[in-house]
Amino acid sequence: MGLSEAANRNHERWFPGHQSTLKVTDPEFIELFDHFAFDEVASQVTLDDRTRLMVILAALIAGQALGEYKLMLRAALTVGVTPVEVKEVVYQAVPYCGIAVVFDFLHATNEILVGAGVRLPLEGQSTTTRETRMARGLVVQKAIFGETIDRMREASPADQLHIQDHLTGNCFGDHYTRTGLDLRLRELLTLSMLLALRGCEAQVKGHIQGNLQVGNDRATLVGVITQLLPYLGYPRTLNALRCLNETLPASE
Repeated sequence: MGLSEAANRNHERWFPGHQSTLKVTDPEFIELFDHFAFDEVASQVTLDDRTRLMVILAALIAGQALGEYKLMLRAALTVGVTPVEVKEVVYQAVPYCGIAVVFDFLHATNEILVGAGVRLPLEGQSTTTRETRMARGLVVQKAIFGETIDRMREASPADQLHIQDHLTGNCFGDHYTRTGLDLRLRELLTLSMLLALRGCEAQVKGHIQGNLQVGNDRATLVGVITQLLPYLGYPRTLNALRCLNETLPASE
């Protein structure tokens, strides 16, 4: 059948002049996938290219899909995602995926950036100190989750309260307070990572509510889930939609 004009146009915008080896070895599959991902899915999502690619990168890290990540990172740089933004996506993944997962992605990112002529290290983006990270982190937590944070701390067993402290000081104080990405985008990235992980439905629901709190409406979240469908598959997508509908039902 051949690819549609829209699929060709959208693919070329992300991968100008790219010659896929799979198009030679698996032409029928590539035609099916590219039509789906770059025409059908693309036409249903209103996110701009930069946001599309950053949420894809976040999900690929969480899904440990290093080969696809490298390909999509080059596409992200092509459409104008900055080196600082790329690094912040990777750093944001550490508190959610762990350094054991993110380690290889950080090195791959550095290699691609250096290959693109970017001089490392980049300018620092931290805005906190050891003395301010807890207080600043708590402010960000409450901006996203409200008074739920106080209830979480009150309900925590004494021998686990240090984990709540780490969550506030490290995850939110060290990471969410950084410049380079705004809070709305960081929450979209976090949700994208959680969607790609297994067994995180409780956290998915919490961050759906958090996204709403920082200004990302249901339509935006449906758009993110739809954009990630070709990369995550149907089971995780349907789980995500169930979490969304249970947390933020569609208006009648």
